[in-house]
Amino acid sequence: MPNETSPVLDGPALWSAQAHMPSVLGRQLVVERAEGCYLFTRDGRRLFDGTAGLWHANVGHSRPELAEAAYQQMQRLETYHIFGRYVNDRALELGERLAALSPINDAKVILNSGGSDAIDVACKLARRHWQREGHPTKTVILSREFAYHGLHAYGTSIAGLDFNRAGYGTESLVPETARVSTYDIAAVERTVNEIGAENIAALVAEPIQGTGGVNPPAPGYLEGLQRICRENDILLIADEVITGFGRTGQWFASQRYDIQPDLLTFAKGVTSGYAPLGGVLVSPEIWQPFYRDSSETPIFRHGATYAGHATASAVALRNLDLLEEDELLPRVSELEALLSSELTQLQSHPAVAETRVAGLLGGVALADHLSAEGVTDALIERDFITRPLRGNTVQISPPFITTDAEIKQLVAELSDVLTEQEAN
Repeated sequence: MPNETSPVLDGPALWSAQAHMPSVLGRQLVVERAEGCYLFTRDGRRLFDGTAGLWHANVGHSRPELAEAAYQQMQRLETYHIFGRYVNDRALELGERLAALSPINDAKVILNSGGSDAIDVACKLARRHWQREGHPTKTVILSREFAYHGLHAYGTSIAGLDFNRAGYGTESLVPETARVSTYDIAAVERTVNEIGAENIAALVAEPIQGTGGVNPPAPGYLEGLQRICRENDILLIADEVITGFGRTGQWFASQRYDIQPDLLTFAKGVTSGYAPLGGVLVSPEIWQPFYRDSSETPIFRHGATYAGHATASAVALRNLDLLEEDELLPRVSELEALLSSELTQLQSHPAVAETRVAGLLGGVALADHLSAEGVTDALIERDFITRPLRGNTVQISPPFITTDAEIKQLVAELSDVLTEQEAN
């Protein structure tokens, strides 16, 4: 037990997220401002943001257009809740805009404060749907090995990263969850048969796994998931918290891979991180029974104080404008091709086990004798931010405004670091 004068115990009051605190104290990078693709720290460093924050800074940092949108909205109405009879005009406007972009036809939109909120709502709504339909045993939520779906109670429970589920006294905080294979459709079918389709409410899947190691879907895999769900009356939930709003070169990865989920969760890129906002797109088969004019029509008990926050909605609307005005979705496709080419050249490096690219999401899986955490720390010393992920993988997912030269320089610096560490 550290004594009371230990630097560990004398650190700042802020308890950092997802951090082994003794390891990070004294090494924290205090970010004071940002511009475009660059962060500026308290000690005067300028760092290239090779991960777009946590996959969210799609239009880049400190865009004056988004600051102005928030300022103008706050002068008129900072927010008002959307419970019961009340709704604010910006939440209504954003709902229409998102429904028009949605890969789900005739979708309704549930708004909340972020991706973890959205997963909680989607999983609850899936279970509520089957209870209302008269199938009380359909309660199990399936998710994939290596999946990450946030860290609220449901996100923790369906995590395919076992360390995020561990330590709470039970295998799953919310009961009735199970994992399926990330790559093998036949194995998914076996799991469904073992549990029994009559017991399964939904299957949640990221079209491209992010935190699990930047894992694109195997050919035919997502189509296979959709087929299994349709054949067994299981709802398909697409977690597009990372991939939504252009990260794959289309508005949603569901469009890229031609799948039609029953529910779709989003966050991050909807505001490019300028305001906390997320939500769920809901298919007609699920929302219509809650809208019928009947004494038997139930209420879906969802909602949060900041759901449909007026200022966050105004920022989201302006962010969507910027994605269109600056033609950033086509630019993502160009950057995907460049990143794929650069990482393919890195594939022959003895320190590299595999490279993976899908949209502007790249992962470099390292050989076992190197550490992704050590490599990302070394890149920070060269003024480039990347991130270690599961599978000893280095994440590369910069903002959409990144230049070709910046992509090439980041990969070149990574190559140099790998050569140095291989030599040592």
